[in-house]
Amino acid sequence: GSTAAFLAGANAASAKEPVVDGVTRPSNTLLLDGGGQSVWNSTARHVRTSGWVSPDGKIFHEAARNIPIVEEDEVIVCGGGPAGVAAALASARSGAKTRLLEVNGCIGGVWTAGALTLIIDAQNKPGIMRELLHKLEERGASNTLQNGSVAYDTEKTKLLLEDLLLEAGVKIQLHTRVVGAVTDINNRLSVVVTESKSGRQAWRAKAFIDCTGDGDLAAQAGCGYEFGQPGTGLTQPMSLMVLLTGVTLDGIAQFVRGDAEPRNLGNPKKNLLAEFQRAGIDPSYGGPTIFRVRDGLFAMMANHEYGTLAIDAAHVTDATLQARREVHKLVNSLKKLGDPWTNLEIIATAEQIGTREGRRILGRYYVSSEDLKNGARFEDGICHVRFGIDVHSTNPGKTKAIEKKPFKSKPYDIPL
Repeated sequence: GSTAAFLAGANAASAKEPVVDGVTRPSNTLLLDGGGQSVWNSTARHVRTSGWVSPDGKIFHEAARNIPIVEEDEVIVCGGGPAGVAAALASARSGAKTRLLEVNGCIGGVWTAGALTLIIDAQNKPGIMRELLHKLEERGASNTLQNGSVAYDTEKTKLLLEDLLLEAGVKIQLHTRVVGAVTDINNRLSVVVTESKSGRQAWRAKAFIDCTGDGDLAAQAGCGYEFGQPGTGLTQPMSLMVLLTGVTLDGIAQFVRGDAEPRNLGNPKKNLLAEFQRAGIDPSYGGPTIFRVRDGLFAMMANHEYGTLAIDAAHVTDATLQARREVHKLVNSLKKLGDPWTNLEIIATAEQIGTREGRRILGRYYVSSEDLKNGARFEDGICHVRFGIDVHSTNPGKTKAIEKKPFKSKPYDIPL
């Protein structure tokens, strides 16, 4: 229960408060080089980190400590993106005591923190997707494009997702990252460990659902996984979304996907690429795209960050910094062209860069290219995919765009 504690590692050694200059400090103790030297640190009392640094200075040995189990649930969903929202809603609506843990400051993942602003292959989907689309329309927060994809307002979507989860009885904790998993004697996941402003905490449940996007929980629990292309490990490039204003649809319709086509204004991607080149700049993505979220609000995806590992924080940081610089340069270049771009402004860049490829957890079934070719259907299918193969090249010198489709896929299922 709430008074229980999970012991990380071996038995925690008792520790006295460090004494510095004759004063007892209610803080952590760090033993440097195993020499027993106490160093005062102003970390809060309840976050007690102690240990020692190896003589060569390359390893910090963290001492064992007690971690409070703050809650026991029936279902814990790790990750509050599109998959996590659906999982938590389905769980709570079936009557299970459900907790949702999310690392960002909002629910929605790539939909909101990632500012994707476009739900692809949304049409003709049943269940929660249909419900979401209906409620977005009710709130005036969506715009259906000619191809059936749905553009949406990220801020209104944040609130809608929170409302739906709270109404269903889901308990939400934001700003919390899952950092560890514990299995019992039967190799069944029993506890997850998190880090947040509350320090390190443990959570128990009968069932856990990994919706972290990169299979973090599954990997921490010891599941096998693949990453990147066989042999090279290369993954598809990342992209940073940007929200724009200061332009009108009438002024830029030829560059707007979903609006250029019905007006017979040509290919909006090719038009936009030519416009960037007229401004003297080549975007790192050869198929730059603008689409209309609503009147006066547009979204743009025009960059590629290559060679980035989604499971390496330093890689993701570098990609984010580079991408943000590039999109600002792209927008400023368009502004210098004058009308219709004179008043173009960036409202926001995404908090979370868009990741196309992370871990592939080795589950009970392997969805293959043959399944796509044959339009495989499954009795336990949880998603019927109608969108075509969409693979962005890993080679920046090849096309800077989307690789030629190896074959034409048929609508297929993703099994549970």
